[in-house]
Amino acid sequence: MSEIIHLYHTNDFHSHFENWPRIDKFLKERRQLHQETGEEAVILDIGDHVDRWHPFSEGTMGKGNIDLLNEAGYQYVTIGNNEGITVPHEALDTLYKDAHFKVLAANIYYLNDTRPDWALPYWIHTTEKGTKLAMIGLTAFFQKFYLALDWHITEPFAELQRQLQQIKDKADVVIILSHLGIHDDERMAEDFPEIDIILGAHTHHILHQGKMVNQALLCGAGKYGYFIGQVELSLNDKKEITKKTAMLYDTNDLPELEGEQSWIEEMNQLGRKALNQVVLSLPNPLENDWFNGSPLTKILGEALREWSGADCSFVNAGLLLEGLAQGPVSKGDIHQICPHPINPCIVEVNGRELKEILMLSRNEEWPHLQVKGFGFRGKIMGVMHYDQIEFKVTEKGYVKEILIKGKKIQPKQSYKLALPDMFTFGHFFPSIQRSKRKKYLMPEFLRDILLWKLKKMYPED
Repeated sequence: MSEIIHLYHTNDFHSHFENWPRIDKFLKERRQLHQETGEEAVILDIGDHVDRWHPFSEGTMGKGNIDLLNEAGYQYVTIGNNEGITVPHEALDTLYKDAHFKVLAANIYYLNDTRPDWALPYWIHTTEKGTKLAMIGLTAFFQKFYLALDWHITEPFAELQRQLQQIKDKADVVIILSHLGIHDDERMAEDFPEIDIILGAHTHHILHQGKMVNQALLCGAGKYGYFIGQVELSLNDKKEITKKTAMLYDTNDLPELEGEQSWIEEMNQLGRKALNQVVLSLPNPLENDWFNGSPLTKILGEALREWSGADCSFVNAGLLLEGLAQGPVSKGDIHQICPHPINPCIVEVNGRELKEILMLSRNEEWPHLQVKGFGFRGKIMGVMHYDQIEFKVTEKGYVKEILIKGKKIQPKQSYKLALPDMFTFGHFFPSIQRSKRKKYLMPEFLRDILLWKLKKMYPED
């Protein structure tokens, strides 16, 4: 008997709840439609549904996201780096406690190499007509970050090899839930001819009709819930795939729902309510300015250096979205001005390397640079603030000398530089990106360090 199977997939939602009501309604209607026509529908999420930039996700530590996935009828998910490395170990270990779906994450382990109860390496889904769909979940190989949070993450391709051996001859169709990115997905399709479908994520790629690589259909639905992906599989009576197609639905093209805007605002209100605990009181307002030195940026820079025990630090003013008003300050206020899932990092460098980094940091174009990704949830870079770093400049503005803690930088001396971890990625500072002497300080975010400093400065009576 021939069969048609539909896979509906989302990825990299990043807690953009403004698109959720339409996604929820669409998936429920589609599932009902396929039930009525006798066709199988499977609903999957490919990771990074949780993002702690949003107060609802922060206030519920991601469990509110799980409730939404339950309500929408998701059956299988994998974890992204936002679930894996932006929540503390215990929070991730309990995140899926009340999930009504299966979490497929083959390459995450405890440090003793046992699997957490909530993470399955694969699952074989049997359709009403008896077709067996083997699904394997894989997440990005951020080894240092997982280790800092007491997790052991295995190399995805080696893990995939092991799991494909486990499902060999047990399935009619092989599907990968891949939070690895488009380039790894392409490599995977070339290296493993037994794979039929790769549902992709992480690099936010948009593949409107999918992409055939070797024998595999690669799929990707962008980010933020802008699209919902659908894969349609046709199988003959021998359980062989005769056709596979992919398409995306633009959520902006779906009809606006009654009460949609009020629901979106309710998510914000629920988050703020969960974060309304007052943590300190300010005798005076603390301002922040993206283009000039300001008190709050100075405090963040000091906090970063002091908390990490580094010799010096720098931060960009754009990390703080606004200032703090005089009077009571809540957890929600701190989250609102610094929502980024960005951790402190220490990099050990010699004086020559440090000088190169500091000179690069003075790039005149950076203050107005619009930053995308790397955990940054703001708008622009803003000016750099330096702590225990001083530039001696000539009348024409040329740097003639750099002082660290009041002393001239020494080329061969070792220094500990503290900075936001976003500067260890991308092409901001090539020498930092290449360095093997980096330590990521987790699970604290920059906002946690800022709060620590403010509470020291303004202790409760």
